[in-house]
Amino acid sequence: MQTTPSLLAELDALPARWEVQGTLAAPVTAVAALLLAVAEGRVGDDNLLILARASAARRGAMTVVARPGLGAYRAELAGPVEPVEIQVDRARSRVAVRSWYAGMHTAEFCPAGTRVTHRVHQVIPEHPGYADGFAEIGLHARMSRDLRQVLDVIADRLGCPAVPPIRAGPSQRAAMTIRSFNPESRSTP
Repeated sequence: MQTTPSLLAELDALPARWEVQGTLAAPVTAVAALLLAVAEGRVGDDNLLILARASAARRGAMTVVARPGLGAYRAELAGPVEPVEIQVDRARSRVAVRSWYAGMHTAEFCPAGTRVTHRVHQVIPEHPGYADGFAEIGLHARMSRDLRQVLDVIADRLGCPAVPPIRAGPSQRAAMTIRSFNPESRSTP
């Protein structure tokens, strides 16, 4: 019997604080197959794509290792940073990670094809990777850039046509929108 909740269950219980979305003109099954591809080995465009552009992954210093449990992994990094916790739910087309932030990527049907959403539920300022990851360019800009890169790789692999962007940016392959949630600004009953 599992006594600790899964990462996905933990994030399901938390409100999203920040969110970015992009759309690809491709079927959900094809997009999800690339978005959710996680296996033991080096991180790259064909393995844990959502972290493939992280500086450790670009240097070849990030490796995925399977953990006990369905869809449970960790990415080990060279150096003093703690491993990244990963959980994949292929049935619901989503993957969650926890490092200096805890967030989730999902793929779901939309009229244009597939909407990919990246939500951040929690930022962990005391994590050693926080300052480098967050302070560099700001969370919204980083999320938008990272999702755009993921969508560009998927669009290239699937050969899907460009979708006119909702929000202009350097990439014309995927439409992007940004929604921000600030729980402190919500009124409480």
